[in-house]
Amino acid sequence: MSEKIRYSDSELEEFREIIEKKLVKAREDYEQLKASVTNMDGNDVMDTSPTFKVFEEGANTLLKEETGRMAQRQLKFIQHLEAALIRIENKTYGICRETGQLIPKERLRAVPHATLTIEAKTEKR
Repeated sequence: MSEKIRYSDSELEEFREIIEKKLVKAREDYEQLKASVTNMDGNDVMDTSPTFKVFEEGANTLLKEETGRMAQRQLKFIQHLEAALIRIENKTYGICRETGQLIPKERLRAVPHATLTIEAKTEKR
């Protein structure tokens, strides 16, 4: 029996559903992060004493930077999920880009945007 070289259309459809659900959630999370970054200016520290104002402004800046980094990571995750949908359309989804072997279904269910088998990923390190 020959080795399977790609996932069947029904298997690809299963992965599409998983990815689309994750994409909806990821976009919602991204919008919330983006909104929280832009709304952080709304709570001003003008009514606090001058001593605490400096501390609060510093903490607010750190929080804004961290939230911005989280939003950037979320956007990157969204882009990876969108790329996975394109691979499904091209019927190349689930094929390791290093070895050409099929990535196990368990891995794809856990990390649907994966492009490497575990073995290929550990070899890269």
